[in-house]
Amino acid sequence: METRTYIQQTEEAGYELTFSPTFLDGKNAGLKLRSLLQTTSLEENEHVSIANVQEVENGLLLTGQSAHFRVEAILTERDKSCSYVDVKMKVEYIGEDGLETGIQIRCDLLGGGQPTWMIPGAFYKENRFSHNTRMYPRYDYAGGDVDALESDYWAFRSDRAALPAVFAWNEQLCGALFTEEVSDLGLSGLGFQGNADGTAIWLNYPYREEPITFHSPVDPHPADCLNHTWKNGEQVTVSYKIYTGSPDLHSYDPFVRELYREHQSDYPLNPWVDLEKAAELTAHGLHEWHYDEEHHILKETAAFDREFNGNVGGQGDRPHMHVGWVSGAQYAYALMTYGRNKQIPSYTEASVNVMDKIAEGLSPIGIFWAEWKVGKGWGTGWNPNNKWLQARTVSEATLFMTRALTFERTHNQSHPDWEKAARANLDFAVKCQRGDGNFGSYYHSETGEVEEWDGAGGVLWIAALLEGARYFENESYLQAGVKAGAYYEKFLREEFIYGAPEDVHLTPTSEDAYNAVVAYVLLYENDKDVKWLELARHAADWMMTFRWTYNLAFPEFTMLNQLDFRSRGADQASPSNQHLHNYGLFCVPEMLRLWKYTEDDYYLDRTRDNLACFLQCIAREDGDFNAYKGMVTERYYNTNCFQPKGMLLTLSHAWSVGVILYAAQEAAEFAGDLKL
Repeated sequence: METRTYIQQTEEAGYELTFSPTFLDGKNAGLKLRSLLQTTSLEENEHVSIANVQEVENGLLLTGQSAHFRVEAILTERDKSCSYVDVKMKVEYIGEDGLETGIQIRCDLLGGGQPTWMIPGAFYKENRFSHNTRMYPRYDYAGGDVDALESDYWAFRSDRAALPAVFAWNEQLCGALFTEEVSDLGLSGLGFQGNADGTAIWLNYPYREEPITFHSPVDPHPADCLNHTWKNGEQVTVSYKIYTGSPDLHSYDPFVRELYREHQSDYPLNPWVDLEKAAELTAHGLHEWHYDEEHHILKETAAFDREFNGNVGGQGDRPHMHVGWVSGAQYAYALMTYGRNKQIPSYTEASVNVMDKIAEGLSPIGIFWAEWKVGKGWGTGWNPNNKWLQARTVSEATLFMTRALTFERTHNQSHPDWEKAARANLDFAVKCQRGDGNFGSYYHSETGEVEEWDGAGGVLWIAALLEGARYFENESYLQAGVKAGAYYEKFLREEFIYGAPEDVHLTPTSEDAYNAVVAYVLLYENDKDVKWLELARHAADWMMTFRWTYNLAFPEFTMLNQLDFRSRGADQASPSNQHLHNYGLFCVPEMLRLWKYTEDDYYLDRTRDNLACFLQCIAREDGDFNAYKGMVTERYYNTNCFQPKGMLLTLSHAWSVGVILYAAQEAAEFAGDLKL
């Protein structure tokens, strides 16, 4: 689908350009550029109108001048894997020294219907439901309440985005603008607005964050609007891209893929170790720093600074264990497979002990408790209600206990308690499943009633049931999994999958995408129905909107800059938890199999990126980036959220260590293809 440029002369101010997909005429629907740029901080915005349009060898030359700026822009239509318009714009300041203002490239989205949005990794559709218990920016067509983080417009720093682009949809088309993270005017920005007066998307140089800055859910900051101080004769160059596509909500994908291909050559990877060494280090780290021999748990955190931890009575370590998600079964399984395959009895014994502990922790309704705490025992975890248990945590624990049973069977090992626990969980899933296939997201821990039907928190039951059906030879598990696949399809089609983590109630997250990939790849492997393969691709494509295509420009003296940390391949946790994390490694085996089934190298390349990124920052020896051997942080800070950009959290997390151990082993058979 091509993006066509339509030129219209206006009586008021020169020309206007409208960019439209070829199936539209560019008059009543499209992305309209009314001026070359406008200022952002003068008392009244100054516009540089498009005074002249001229055909040149490479496309169109646009020129214009205002009281303070002279501008010329070359527009080139590109037709690669998708069609878009490349813009290279030279801006000369012709006013007196000292004017303080930023500049903005703004396009109006023409057409009918209320808009919807995507800033990859940072903003999806309305982004937050009004009834969410977690606070973070929300779009409200009617304006909303800024104090409640609601607005009909938002502007953000580009480093909040996995790809610095802003997409908008209406009933006729999709329109998007893209720029790089940094320009001649510093860190760039992205913005949008949609209300009864119209719809617009824009780029800011330098960035602006308004109407409020999202620093954390409990501590929003005032608007942060940077300016540039101009000098007479100063010249800067600004580059950006314009894209249009169909109104299909999946139409972001061709543009994301094309931009990724360009970034592949611009932003190199930098793995510190290979897969084998990564597995060796993280197996050591999981056992040495997270395994608690007294309580048979994988402690969720271990402080980098062990002297400090001793001085504060061990409070840097968190002696708790979730059964899935941030600790528990998945990582015990990874340690078990490594221990048996490498013949390291201490690792095998520890992993079996952890699985035994989890198997003991069945709630009154027959499913796993979410979390065990020293001094308190079993409980419900981090849910919105302390009586609730969450589907994702429980189903993930069930999935990996079933995988552990399957693995142990190949080593002539049996675990009746694990079988009993896994079967109890699977039976509960079948029993609670609604007629349409929905498993619900939260369950009352005493009555078994489904307390929250909304969201896709239960999608991972599909994988647990399919693998449980094979292990236990139970047809009812298989039927329940297939029925659920039909129900959760709507979340993938609507490009808005939400509800996976306990602590971000009904929020779209990268973890929702991982779970959907695993579920739908397994559905495809069950019956080879191409419908499931198509849905797995949808989930994978949406997942890639959370994955960094570029390497962030970290501030000079920060830890991540000093380490030369390359962010390409990292994922944003969610629009609510804005930091880089490595949980995408959870679905590495399914992503590699998806690549084989589709023969789409995009999936291989982006999975390689994910692995390569987190073959960095595994402590190779005691003292490496102030950690101990085998430790891995949970958070890498990419923007002004929670902590300053360029910091990393000085805690090792069981899941961050364990998911590398898991993925490094699972990817080993593809090592030749991955070239890591």
